[in-house]
Amino acid sequence: MSEDTNVEVTAPEMEAEQATEQQGPDLTVQDLQALKSIIDVASQRGAFKPNEMMTVGQTYSKLETFLAAVAQQQPAQGA
Repeated sequence: MSEDTNVEVTAPEMEAEQATEQQGPDLTVQDLQALKSIIDVASQRGAFKPNEMMTVGQTYSKLETFLAAVAQQQPAQGA
């Protein structure tokens, strides 16, 4: 009987892990484009302190480069 109890305890945990794995990440290219726009607006409104500007700028540049690479790959995939 103790084995049955053990199975009941671990089965829901395994199902929850499998459901999480099946869902995968929920971050899209459109989400990244929205983040880029958010950084644009926030910087224009002075939301970042001067000592944060370098980190924000570097992150923005990485995001911009990534989105440009994705945009170049999309037409190639459609061909």
